[in-house]
Amino acid sequence: MPEPENHERLDEAVRIRRERRARWQREGERSLGQNLAMIGVLGWTIVTPTLAGIFAGRWLDRQFGSGVFWTLGLLVLGLALGCSLAWKRMSHE
Repeated sequence: MPEPENHERLDEAVRIRRERRARWQREGERSLGQNLAMIGVLGWTIVTPTLAGIFAGRWLDRQFGSGVFWTLGLLVLGLALGCSLAWKRMSHE
């Protein structure tokens, strides 16, 4: 016999699945246009902070004459921020 904790997790998973199916039956699938719009929004959600990091990094590197130190650091920071924002958006949808 399954442990009570596993049984509760299974019940929760079944409940969530039923709610999703009911919502899908009520609302239907998203259209192709809506899916393409979502892809575009996610792309810009990642690209915008990344580009902002690159431009800010290049500006700082020119100010301090530090090669690509700031550019690389802010590129990675912008990319991480963009991916985090995209992940949150997808989780919300």
